[in-house]
Amino acid sequence: MKNAECTHKQQNNLFHRYQNNPILSPANWPYPANTVFNPGAALVDGYTLLLARVEDRRGFSHLTAARSKDGLTNWKIDSAPTLLPDPDANEERWGLEDARIVRMADTGQYAISCTSFSAGGPLVSLMVTEDFKAFQRMGTPFPPEDKDASLFPRRFKKRFAMIHRPIIRGEAHIWLSFSPDLKHWGGHDIIIPVRGGWWDCHRVGLGTQPIETEHGWLIIYHGVRVTPAGQVYRVGLALLDLEDPHLLLRRSEEWVFAPCTSYEQIGDVPGVVFPTGAVVDERSNQLRMYYGAADSSIAVATADMKALLNYITSCPAVD
Repeated sequence: MKNAECTHKQQNNLFHRYQNNPILSPANWPYPANTVFNPGAALVDGYTLLLARVEDRRGFSHLTAARSKDGLTNWKIDSAPTLLPDPDANEERWGLEDARIVRMADTGQYAISCTSFSAGGPLVSLMVTEDFKAFQRMGTPFPPEDKDASLFPRRFKKRFAMIHRPIIRGEAHIWLSFSPDLKHWGGHDIIIPVRGGWWDCHRVGLGTQPIETEHGWLIIYHGVRVTPAGQVYRVGLALLDLEDPHLLLRRSEEWVFAPCTSYEQIGDVPGVVFPTGAVVDERSNQLRMYYGAADSSIAVATADMKALLNYITSCPAVD
C-alpha cells in the first residue's frame, strides 16, 4: 500500500491520502511534460475540474485542465495546453502557475488567480472564464514579488477581497486586500503572519481557495521551515470571520498534513505537500484537497468537513 510510510505519529488523522496517489503525473499527460503539480480545483458541469500546472522541459509552466466524474479516477485531460502564457504580455514572460479557482456568486463566472513570472519577478494575474476554454485577462492587481493568491467567491460590503502573499523586506506573511472594481486595490493588511520558532516560521502562503462554512472562512495554508537538510512544506488551518475576513479567529498550532510518503519526498523539490485546490462533496460532506507532491505530481487527500471544523474551532482563539 502506497501510504504505509505514513504513521500515526506523523499524522493527526484529519486528512487521509487516496490509496492510489498520485492521481496525475507526467506519465498520464497527452504531450511531453517535465512535471505536473499544484492544481486549482472546481466543480464544473458535474465534473471535478483541475487546472494543473504543467512545467515543460524549458522550465516554463502553463495550465491544463483535467476532468473527472468522481474527482479521483478516469481523468480526461485536454489534448493541448488549456491556458498558455500570452507572448505579448510582459508579466507572463516566463510562465503561468499555481492557479486557485472560485466561482463568483454575483456573476457565476469562474475567477482564476495564478502566479505569472515577469522580468521583475513573480506576481499575481487574475482571469475569468465561463467554460475554461475562453479566458478574459483582468490584469495584475499587485506588483512583484507576490503569489499564492485567491479571490473570495463573494463581496464584502460591495468590495472584492483577495488573499495574497507578497515578499516585503524578505518577510513572507499572508495578506488581505480589497477592491471595488478588481482594478484598484487597498485596505492591505497582514492576516496570517509567520511565527518565529514554529513549524511555519519562515514563510506562509495560501493553500486552497477560501472555503465558506457556518463558522467562518476555512483557510488551508502552507508553512515553510528551513532545516539543515532543506525546506519542509507542511499544511495548517486557519479560520477567518465570515463577514469581516481580515479578522483571524483561529489558527492551528500544529501542522495537520506533512510530507511523509515516497511521492512527497522524492521529486524535483523533495519534502513538499502544496495544496492549491479543494472541492466539497455536499452529499457526503467530504472535502477533497488536491496538492502538488514534491513539485512533480498531483495527489489528493480527503477529510470530513465536520471533523475539520471541530478541530479548528477547538484551537485557541487568536488575540
